[in-house]
Amino acid sequence: MRILFLTQWFQPESFFKGLPFARALKNKGHELEVLTGFPNYPGGKIYPGYKVQLYKKEMMDGITVHRVPLYPSHDKSALRRIINYLSFSLSAFLMGPWLIKKPDVIYVYNLVTLGPAAYLLRLLYGAKVIIDVQDLWPQSVADSGMLENKIVLNILNGFCNRVYNKADLLTVLSPGFKNHLAGRKIDERKIHVIYNWCNESAIGNTNMKAVCEDNESKKLTVLYAGAMGVVQGLDSVLECAKMCMDNMPDVRFTLIGEGADRKRLERLAAEMSLRNVTFLPRRPIEKMAEIYDKADVLLVHLKDYPLFRITIPSKTQAYLYMGKPIVIAVHGDAAALVEEAGAGIVCTPDQPSAMMEAIKKLYEAGPQTRQRMGRAGHDYYMRRLSFDKGADQFESLMSAMVKQ
Repeated sequence: MRILFLTQWFQPESFFKGLPFARALKNKGHELEVLTGFPNYPGGKIYPGYKVQLYKKEMMDGITVHRVPLYPSHDKSALRRIINYLSFSLSAFLMGPWLIKKPDVIYVYNLVTLGPAAYLLRLLYGAKVIIDVQDLWPQSVADSGMLENKIVLNILNGFCNRVYNKADLLTVLSPGFKNHLAGRKIDERKIHVIYNWCNESAIGNTNMKAVCEDNESKKLTVLYAGAMGVVQGLDSVLECAKMCMDNMPDVRFTLIGEGADRKRLERLAAEMSLRNVTFLPRRPIEKMAEIYDKADVLLVHLKDYPLFRITIPSKTQAYLYMGKPIVIAVHGDAAALVEEAGAGIVCTPDQPSAMMEAIKKLYEAGPQTRQRMGRAGHDYYMRRLSFDKGADQFESLMSAMVKQ
């Protein structure tokens, strides 16, 4: 097969369904091309070594990568975020037909704004379109606070449904996503659940010995690693840290990552005089293994929006893979994975006291129990969620599409 990746984000941006996924399909004997933008996520600033220009062609691991212009932005401004999405969508629509070779399959990563470009290329080349749905628009847009106008949201809802209905096939990251789309009268027969994996090759092989903690140490490090935006609701984590500082002084919190809310959170932590909280800058995913290894507990938190009950934050898979116990303050599908794996404790989101109680349970459980939880999570990941399993599922779906 000839496969086109149509995605606004690609390496060197740390997207787990970017270069490693493309390379895996290439290694299975398929031809790959990528149509993407200039790297600027998550900070909204163009990466060193790049600049926005009319066109740039790269070769990455033998895969041709076409970069077309976009407006770089990833802050709280709804207008700038919209321009960011639409600018790449327009560039892909106008320039894509002149740049790519005839594909058999067009793999669209997530953004419904890429629908027009994908369907133009399908019209020109007779390719099949598969959309990998990672965010449910317009619900995710509304929950982020980026857009609140009900008329505009209704228009966006109609556009999204049209894009989803026109796709040859949709993949979703959870059973809840599938049920939601079916409820929007999207043909359930073309919706397939493929759980996300983490970027195993970038993180590196987990060393299960690293899970073994110092039995003599009473300190417990809780790590949150990922985006720091409004929807992550990290105020609750800081409130929990305040409670722990007063009641469990051996518990430390490390928050690593970037996002539109980070500066405010740092100011808030300073105002609260949180001596047990450390903020670290975002690091390349290749450097994250050493950070994970130093943690005793890994934390997931999202605000308690209905949409998040059917989503699975990408850090969940990375945490399971790393073999450390998890405190997951999310309801629904993500919590179900952690519970089924026996990999940690579920608590109610937006409730700092519930989070503190979950951390207290792990603190009092001791290193050996935490080690067993971590190992159970890693084993579950390898059986159900691994990169190899997911890549095989995508290849099977793509091959079946082409044969129809």
